[in-house]
Amino acid sequence: MSRRGWMLFALMSVLWGIPYLLIKVAVESVSVPMVVFARTALGVLVLLPLALRAGRLDVVRRHWRPLLLFTAVEILGPWALLSDAENRLTSSMTGLLIAAVPIIGVVLARLTGDAERLGPLRWAGLLVGLAGVGVLAGPHLGGGSAWAIGEVMLVAVGYAIAPMIATRRLQDLPSLHMAAFSLAIAALIYTGPAIATWPSAMPDGRVLAALVALGLVCTALAFIVFFELIREVGTSRGMVFTYVNPAVAVAAGVVFLGEPLSGTIIASFVLILGGSVLATARRSPAAAPVPPPDDSTAAPEPATKPTPEPAPER
Repeated sequence: MSRRGWMLFALMSVLWGIPYLLIKVAVESVSVPMVVFARTALGVLVLLPLALRAGRLDVVRRHWRPLLLFTAVEILGPWALLSDAENRLTSSMTGLLIAAVPIIGVVLARLTGDAERLGPLRWAGLLVGLAGVGVLAGPHLGGGSAWAIGEVMLVAVGYAIAPMIATRRLQDLPSLHMAAFSLAIAALIYTGPAIATWPSAMPDGRVLAALVALGLVCTALAFIVFFELIREVGTSRGMVFTYVNPAVAVAAGVVFLGEPLSGTIIASFVLILGGSVLATARRSPAAAPVPPPDDSTAAPEPATKPTPEPAPER
């Protein structure tokens, strides 16, 4: 990977690893709809003009139904659930639970017709990752924490479904347009709830800075950097940064919010991340001939989804 590729990779690892910290700060003083509206509206201000200037709006019109579904499972539901959950969970715990997205994605792909066989290694990865989720969530399955954990796991399911919609129904839609118009739809829908729950007093500078950073840095800038990363190194290598995001989330929570770094968190981190790597490992064909170098295969793959997803957190 080139030096530029490594720089973009490191930047993405941070940009989509710190939203959990910023959300935790923001929900201290403003409502969940206000958090989602601020993030999506600020992202739209940057990305929508770029998408409009790029043209190809006819493609957006032709794909409005799957785009709306993608928006629902990637932004509308997850960003609200995530923000609400962080009223009761630490940012580091939330980031680690979201790390289960690749594992859920493998299961959903298998259930919806993915013909790829799951070998012993990938099954082991699924079991190890699920054990990590159990280690992390088990001690908190009581009262409000149980509800919050359920919200985060719903977010993880949404983040796992969104890429399937993108790859199966939105392949013709450029990634920039997908991000810009998804954010625009979400901002429009959350405008009413945000107005209804507008804070009676101006939030302090710390909260305002968190909202601005969520919208401009962790959304608008992050998507732009993501597109550049995919162009530079390709989709498969580019998406590896999703395994680094949880570590950033945990470190940010511990350093900036004084959240505990317990043995349980470390153990669950190792299990979830190790399980994700194993569960998403691709088998190399044993007897496949090695093709000669071909300039036509050197171009990076087009990005089909900016998440991570999950990503995360996006």
